Amino acid sequence: MATSATSLDHDDDLLRVAGHTFRSRLLVGTGKYRDMEETAAAIRASGAQVVTVAVRRTNLGQNPGEPNLLDVISPKEFTILPNTAGCYDADSAVRTCRLARELLDGHNLVKLEVLGDKQTLYPDAVQTLAAARTLCAEGFEVMVYTTDDPVIAKELENIGCVAVMPLAAPIGSGLGIQNRYTLRTIIENAKVPIIVDAGVGTASDASLAMELGCDGVLMNTAIAEARNPVLMASAMRKAIQAGREAYRAGRMPRRAYASASSPLDGTFFS
Repeated sequence: MATSATSLDHDDDLLRVAGHTFRSRLLVGTGKYRDMEETAAAIRASGAQVVTVAVRRTNLGQNPGEPNLLDVISPKEFTILPNTAGCYDADSAVRTCRLARELLDGHNLVKLEVLGDKQTLYPDAVQTLAAARTLCAEGFEVMVYTTDDPVIAKELENIGCVAVMPLAAPIGSGLGIQNRYTLRTIIENAKVPIIVDAGVGTASDASLAMELGCDGVLMNTAIAEARNPVLMASAMRKAIQAGREAYRAGRMPRRAYASASSPLDGTFFS
């Protein structure tokens, strides 16, 4: 029996993170745009429901009198995912998450990132593990940015993180998926969502991440630094959907050579 078009709709394929469900598997950031109007337009064009915000760099109400991002990206419309960007040790990351919970009225879903190098923004696995242990013990729902090390990824899951977010390439590099093997290893051993975070440069990169079996992709620079951020956001939306459908469909086997779709063997010609 042929599969109906409606059976491929997003309604039967939701992204589930802890107790939250989302139709979109694209998560987006808010940095590097020209202004808040462009930020809002690109986010809406992306179709994303989860928007991550750097608490240390963005006004969420802690600076009265300054433009508040929540005025254009409403928590009533989007799930705000506060992150610890700019933190280089576990203690500062934990304090940032506590501040976010206070600013967002008890909101427990956070994105943890603890950086180890200011040039590459590569994550510090030791400090990330320490922060994750503290935050999970305090009841936070931790989505964690990490290296593409399968052992570290599994340990973060064991600690209690609700999603593991390995990089595909360094933050902001736009290099695309550089680590297919390690990503596949992480995915195959995970019981929580695996969301690629960092390295995506264009729509084909996002699609490939989904075809590998990732549960979602988080990006910021690839959209914000495009010549037309709103148009790129729309492209990313479609790429995520196409990659997810291709993964669910199951690609044809790779072969050394082709076999004819309609072989001529045993046929007669007049």
